[in-house]
Order: sequence, then structure tokens, then C-alpha cells
Amino acid sequence: MGEQIETVTGPISVSDMGKTLIHEHFLFGYPGYSGDVTLGPFNREEAVRKGIEAAKAVMKHGVKTVVDPTPNECGRNPEVLKEISEATGLQIVCATGYYYEGEGATTYFKFRHTLGTAEKDIYDMFMTEIEEGIANTGIRPGVIKLATSKDEITPYEQLFFTIAARVQQETGIMILTHTQEGTMGPEQAKMLVDAGVDPGKIVIGHMCGNTDIEYQKNTLATGVKIGFDRFGIQQLVGAPMDEERVETLLQLLEAGYEKQIMLSHDSINYWLGRDPEMSAEVAELVKNWHPVHLFENIIPALQKKGVANETIETMFRL
Repeated sequence: MGEQIETVTGPISVSDMGKTLIHEHFLFGYPGYSGDVTLGPFNREEAVRKGIEAAKAVMKHGVKTVVDPTPNECGRNPEVLKEISEATGLQIVCATGYYYEGEGATTYFKFRHTLGTAEKDIYDMFMTEIEEGIANTGIRPGVIKLATSKDEITPYEQLFFTIAARVQQETGIMILTHTQEGTMGPEQAKMLVDAGVDPGKIVIGHMCGNTDIEYQKNTLATGVKIGFDRFGIQQLVGAPMDEERVETLLQLLEAGYEKQIMLSHDSINYWLGRDPEMSAEVAELVKNWHPVHLFENIIPALQKKGVANETIETMFRL
């Protein structure tokens, strides 16, 4: 059967993943959303409905698998993902892991660090979820999610990277990362590879946040895959415009890196807590931040630039 990856409905062969969106969120909430339940209560039926709608939309474009790397503290809900998967047939991969220090829920493990147990606690969390399942669901993650801050990797973040590298080597699980505002991609890749992680098991995320070709090539030189995975997010969180992303991507394709690049949106189908309220200007900038933007707008733009369909399909394969 070959190498396997866990989905929310059980293990599949990596070769059976087919056309894959590497970074989308069926539901997501910034830590603190749970304290706003009076005005932002969780509506499971609505979350499932929106998830099914998104799943069916991407499947119309041939997508067979979606990776949802929502961190543990940001509303990860494997049971909702399983319900969406079973209702549609879309294969969904969930994650185990924590968000970067600036936007994550840091107090818990920082407290445990003062007790001297954080390293063991994080290791045990990863291993138990990977080997036995998340909570009492029996659902196992297919990736470890890691994240770093803008322009630095903090000691808190370093702890998760170090432990994840050890866990990856013991289990063979994939690692998928978040880079903040187009920084620390080469540093993340080097840290993990130097720690012994197989570069073929690493996807450095949100690399399309940086239009510097040397930054991209320095990361790719380590052998990892990278995510051009925020199409539709423009100017927010320091993101470039899609036109700039496309130009950077074209340069990398011309240099022959298509087998190391994966495409996605980092879209959020259901916000935990209250939905964000955006000004008309911001709403216009992110009007295409949805899980079929690539197929409706970006791929046609690539085709007009002469990118072959075979090359485009390669960027949807893990």
C-alpha cells in the first residue's frame, strides 16, 4: 500500500491523496474566542453546513484531500471534520500542534515550563494524539503544526520545534508550519533538517508572504516543500497582493521548483466566536479569500502566462 497518512476517517496511502489543498481551515478561532460565547456561541450545525458547502465546492475542481492544520488551541475540532468528510467523501487531514507565541494560547505550557515538565508534557501530547487519537475521538492527526513569530523564533516556539523533530523521527508524521509575515522560512527549514527531520516530510507554510526570490531559494535548498498557500489574503498580516505572489511563483517555476511548491488559500469557513467585522476597503481586498479562488482566478492567470497544466497539477500533490 505504500506510505500512509492519517485522515479524520482513518489512514490512507499518500498516493491516494490525489489533488490536495495543503492549508485550509474548516473552522478556526483565535485563542480567547471561548470567552465570548454570549455573543459568539458555537453553532455546530452551521459549522458543518459551511464545511460541507466548501468541501463540495473544491471537489468540483477535482480536489480529493484537504489538510486542515488548525492548532490545538485555535478550535481544532476533528469530530466536525469527520462529519464533513463522511457527508461529502472529501478526505480531510487534521493536525496536532500549537500556534506561534504572539497569537497562541501560551500560558498553559509556559506555566508547565516553570514546573520543569513542559518538554515531557508536549512530547506526551504529540505522541498520544498521534498513536492513540485526539481526546476520546480515536481520530489521529496526519500532520504536526508548528509556527514562529515575525523575524524571530522565540524560546517558546523553539521548544515545540525541538520536540516535534524528535516525534517526527519516531513516528514518520508530516510537519507543516506557519511563517509570520513572510519571515523565518529558511530558519525553520534548517532547524528541522539539522535536527534530523527528513526534508521530504516538511512543508514550510505561508512562503508566499515573501516576494524575495533568494529567501525562497534559500528555503527550497534544504529540500523541503513550501506553501504558496494564502492566495486571496491581500495586505492583511503583511501579505502581498496576489499579482505579486503570482510573479514570485512564476520565477520559481521557471527555475524548476514545481515539485517543491504546494498551493492553497489558508481560508476559514467558520469563525469561532463572532465573525470578524471588516471595513469596505478590507472586505474588497479579501473578497477572493475562499477555497476555490485558485481554480477560478489564479490558475487561469498562470495558464495565460504559459504555465503547463501538468506543472499546475504537480503543485497540488504532496
